[in-house]
Amino acid sequence: MATIYYDSDADFDLLKERTIAVIGYGSQGRAQALNLKDSGANVVLGLRPGSRSQPDAESEGLTVKSIDDAAAEADVVQILIPDEQHGAVYRNHIEPNLEAGNMVMVSHGFSIHFGQIVPGDGIDVAMIAPKGPGLLVREVFEEGGGVPCLIAIQQDVTGHARDLALAYAKGIGGTRAGVIETTFREETETDLFGEQAVLCGGTTALIKAAFDTLVEAGYQPEMAFFECLHELKLIVDLIYTGGLSKMRNDVSNTAEFGDLTRGPRVIDEGVRERMQTILKEVQNGEFAREWVLENQANQPVLQALRRRESELQIEKVGQDLRSMMSWLDE
Repeated sequence: MATIYYDSDADFDLLKERTIAVIGYGSQGRAQALNLKDSGANVVLGLRPGSRSQPDAESEGLTVKSIDDAAAEADVVQILIPDEQHGAVYRNHIEPNLEAGNMVMVSHGFSIHFGQIVPGDGIDVAMIAPKGPGLLVREVFEEGGGVPCLIAIQQDVTGHARDLALAYAKGIGGTRAGVIETTFREETETDLFGEQAVLCGGTTALIKAAFDTLVEAGYQPEMAFFECLHELKLIVDLIYTGGLSKMRNDVSNTAEFGDLTRGPRVIDEGVRERMQTILKEVQNGEFAREWVLENQANQPVLQALRRRESELQIEKVGQDLRSMMSWLDE
């Protein structure tokens, strides 16, 4: 069973003696920086010169500095920029400004696990990864709750890395819900596999294949859209709040019977074998190498794939149908 930490296991006072630099003001950067500030931590925000986020961050009461200056001032540096930017930003702006005993943190282990960041011997390296988007991390915190987090310690030079990371988790609200112990390898590899096989890759491929099957069989694209994409949210919400059993309890008996008898024919042993191949590509670094090279070449494959996907019929039909759904604007 996993080790889980709660409020009573974390001493937030450890952070009050330190300065925290949050690098980046995207979804997670904003949420974590504001939650830490509201908890009483001394937070500085590191942004590139001329960042469009600076006025918004300053209007919300945050002190904004260059990434170099923020890292130089901080005892704890939390890197919350896109994975593909970690290596260059760390080497050029963060590492030269670190001192022995500082802590470097991330909320996803990709750059550490796959060597885009190679930490020096004199610093602590830890991960606090909220299991929810930044908007949720902020919203739930303001309501007095917290989003569950993962904790992993990659390097503990000071002997206090876990305690300090738990204090950070408490500052963003994570220990209110629970902080689960893991490793950089486990978090990174399961996260990448989940995105590719289910959450993004598997789901979108299944939706497109089902939509195309109905349209090619002569059904109206609008009907195919509703049945294969639009109503997916209803099912995911049921699973999200109560698991597979709640979903099956709340749908019709017809739907449940179709689920249990036809689902295994769609996701068969061939699919499972291909999932195992995808997992191996994650584990052996093949996917990481492909992604790093893709970014070094300025993302030509990603941009081409984005253009192709934007031209799909399901996207054009969906755009028209969503214009009929006034509640989406809310």
